[in-house]
Amino acid sequence: MAILVKDIMSKPVITIDENKNARDAGKIMKKVRRGFLLVTRKGKPIGAISDSDLIKNVIVANKKASQVKLKKIMTRPLITVRPDDDILVAVRKMKKNNVHRLPVVSEEGRPVGVISLTDIAKTSPEMLDLLEYRLKMKEMPFEIKETYTSGICDSCLNYSDKLTNYDDQWLCESCMDELET
Repeated sequence: MAILVKDIMSKPVITIDENKNARDAGKIMKKVRRGFLLVTRKGKPIGAISDSDLIKNVIVANKKASQVKLKKIMTRPLITVRPDDDILVAVRKMKKNNVHRLPVVSEEGRPVGVISLTDIAKTSPEMLDLLEYRLKMKEMPFEIKETYTSGICDSCLNYSDKLTNYDDQWLCESCMDELET
């Protein structure tokens, strides 16, 4: 059974206007005990700001937090997932874009939650290993390792204990003999 983003995402989404400054963002993060805010313009999500963004763009850059506008340091474009996406979709997007959190948006583009690596790890301690293994499996090219199998012949639709794969079809001995003649 697939685990969907909506099953494990965190709610509510905490937003902040793009014209606020890094100090405002830090205060909100401290108050709500979250390291991620959705940056909005006229109520619409346009970017994200994380605790890592504040460290990298304010603290390490030795800038005064009250003078740094979020629109200058926010992460964009906004990478999102849908509530009905499999969490594997979220993990792939996180891995591809090197982020730890993704906003979850409805079909209309309205923010409904946030999914993080922590949310995924809380689901099951083994989940991250399984997701990584599943990703690797999907990236590997499909190859048939068995020479024979049992089942229904793709040509005559009869059951056989000895089906042979020929040209991406599983054929019984009779159908294979017909092909050879």
